[in-house]
Amino acid sequence: MNVIGSRPDGWWRDRPGAIERFVGELEQLEGEVTVVFDGRRFELESERVEIVFASRRGRDAADDDIAALVAADPEPAALTVVTSDSELERRVRAHGARVEGASAFRGRLAGG
Repeated sequence: MNVIGSRPDGWWRDRPGAIERFVGELEQLEGEVTVVFDGRRFELESERVEIVFASRRGRDAADDDIAALVAADPEPAALTVVTSDSELERRVRAHGARVEGASAFRGRLAGG
């Protein structure tokens, strides 16, 4: 959600719509993409993006799930986690994943 939130375009007025638009942007990327969202689960599908909603509600719910996915991956060094949260960054780097900041990633998406 901090990638969506990195652009103050009124996304908070229509959170499901913002999530759908973001998934559409992610579908343009090459390779495997998994996105983990906070908040209430709703029906959303993509042929190219694995969509995950946090397994619980509350503080750091998606961050905990992302850290667990990285820890469980047999090749965490092949993963890049996009976040601007310093604690999540510390946690995933400890398992060997790379990190890209949300604003930089958003800029890369916008650049095509």
